[in-house]
Amino acid sequence: MLKRTLLYDAHVKLGAKMVEFGGFEMPVQYTSILEEHRWVRSKAGLFDVSHMGEIEVTGPRALEFVSYITANDPARLDVFQVQYSAFLTEKGTFVDDILVYRLPDRFLLVVNASNTDKDFEWVKSHQFKDGVEVKNLSSDYGELALQGPVAEKVLQRITDIDLSKMGYYWAGFGKVLGKDALISRTGYTGEDGFEIYLPPSEVEEVFWKLLDMEEVKPAGLGARDTLRLEMGYCLYGNDIDETTNALEAGLKWIVGFHKPDFIGKKALLEIKEKGITRKRVGFETERRGAVPRHGQKILDADGNEIGHVTSGTFSPSLRKGIGMGYVKKEFARRGTEINIEIRNRAEKAVIVRMPFYKEGTVKK
Repeated sequence: MLKRTLLYDAHVKLGAKMVEFGGFEMPVQYTSILEEHRWVRSKAGLFDVSHMGEIEVTGPRALEFVSYITANDPARLDVFQVQYSAFLTEKGTFVDDILVYRLPDRFLLVVNASNTDKDFEWVKSHQFKDGVEVKNLSSDYGELALQGPVAEKVLQRITDIDLSKMGYYWAGFGKVLGKDALISRTGYTGEDGFEIYLPPSEVEEVFWKLLDMEEVKPAGLGARDTLRLEMGYCLYGNDIDETTNALEAGLKWIVGFHKPDFIGKKALLEIKEKGITRKRVGFETERRGAVPRHGQKILDADGNEIGHVTSGTFSPSLRKGIGMGYVKKEFARRGTEINIEIRNRAEKAVIVRMPFYKEGTVKK
């Protein structure tokens, strides 16, 4: 049976089209993906992300433990700073990609909804015998994502945190509508925005209050996917999983090779020395009607298969087909002409630098 977020009834009331995602019934769109996408790029879209999982790590050895189980280096974080990271297998492939929050007395690890139970068991299986306590607090949080150029202006009306002083990938505790909240300047769209963590009982009131503002409209999973793809952001289960390693995925920048040890380090050092054999790339199709999709073959100029598409869509901002996929390393150079097999037809495409969309308002 599918799970439902705290806002399921609100989505139905708003006329959302509901679909299965990560074991939850989630809104894929309210009006249209195109309209919601463009609203986020110009105003502010409100996403229900209460399905995400939250794992808390406490204790005197919490930093040491988080450093061991994540690829990035949490020791580089100041209190209230946030970090994009990953859980890796011993082979250097992805258990999940995550956010790490360094809070005054603990670490909060935010994981993908479909992986919450798996991730928690994986974390527990590597837990130190002493000095560390791990809890799955997913049911203790509701989460909203407010994304778009006017997100700061809108959210500032109902919070006591001075958002103008909050940097990109930083967080803080404060009040939202007088309710205790953790707010971070993070997101998955390429636009400025915030993720708001609230007690479950308070989420719906804040959701409706934000939607009362003329600059805010609800946005579903469809727009979330086209927005993240325009930025070249990975989606677990499509672009990264337990068959893809961090180096071929182009995520070397989240790997703390300087750390004494972490799960997957040995394998990644070996891969680094030998060199990768394939690489994640971005590409644009030549014909406007040629829209790439997950699983399609990538071919060279002679029709030989050289890889596969992991994510693809029609870009509302660029008005052309865009996609990501893995190709043999020798075909990964920008400007390389390739073909995407779409409906048994070889459609011309070219490998380009990501992000595809370069006008986002993320404040770095």
